[in-house]
Amino acid sequence: MRIGNVELENNIFLAPMAGVTDLAFRILCKEMGAGLVVSEMVSSKGLYYNDTSTKNLLQVDPKERPIAIQIFGSDPRIMAFIVENYLNPREDIDIIDINMGCPTPKIVKNKDGCALMKEPSLVRAILREVVKVAKKPVTLKIRMGWDEESINGLEIGKIAEEEGISALTVHARTRDMFYSGKANWEYIKMIKRSLNIPVIGNGDIFEPKDALEMLEFTGCDGVAIGRGAQGNPWIFKNIIRLLEGKEAFPPTLEEIIYTCIRHLNLLCSIKGERVGVREMRKHAAWYLKGQRNSNEIKNLLNTIEDREVMEKVLLEYLHKSKDYM
Repeated sequence: MRIGNVELENNIFLAPMAGVTDLAFRILCKEMGAGLVVSEMVSSKGLYYNDTSTKNLLQVDPKERPIAIQIFGSDPRIMAFIVENYLNPREDIDIIDINMGCPTPKIVKNKDGCALMKEPSLVRAILREVVKVAKKPVTLKIRMGWDEESINGLEIGKIAEEEGISALTVHARTRDMFYSGKANWEYIKMIKRSLNIPVIGNGDIFEPKDALEMLEFTGCDGVAIGRGAQGNPWIFKNIIRLLEGKEAFPPTLEEIIYTCIRHLNLLCSIKGERVGVREMRKHAAWYLKGQRNSNEIKNLLNTIEDREVMEKVLLEYLHKSKDYM
């Protein structure tokens, strides 16, 4: 699959998730076969005002390419400035993605994220200014609309196509749904049939078979996996296996624990032990979801501050679990 001039190995993507798709997690998902990984949302205003923590979100490793950096904002001038001065010069960034789908209150209250879908004229202005200066393919992520009374994803999609956007990702929920209810794949199908640019489907892909069903039902050009990848980077490998006519294999407990430890070590090497261990707590909970006696170990992990102690606890859990098998 191609997005603009960027050739991708496959059409199974890691969707951007704030606080989740950082460098460490993207590396793991790339190793598991993701055709494209996307960064956490990066504030255009944060970069514009030289915020250090925002700049850190732009850290990229050659192993994860091709990669898309996702930016958000509502000022066309600032968005274009960031693309021209921060993203264009970076040879290690392949695609620029614009977020107009985030539903969180702290984002939409500033008229960013999904709030932009209520102002199609501003959407057009942002896309026009960004595409005008971008030297890389520009993609866009949206939802169906703000709420059931204002579903306008197709209108925004047509604006995106007219303004030179290279691909559109559609999360098939409205903003007021957040992540509840059932994603409306029928809407993805409708948008795919109405546009000529690639359309990427997003929403309710939790099992490898879900990706194949979305591809078949909607006719979309690719799928983007968000929550279904949390604690489960193997989902990419298993989707690809199914697409190749092979059998999918869920990871063994041993694979889960050793991948969890590798994730821990990656996080600590990138962010330092104090931050890495604390951020690993939520990831460990996702890795261990559904495992025997997992609530007990998750509660313990939430108290740990030391990398070696966390690794020791995970290995002890593995060895104890083997005794039950």
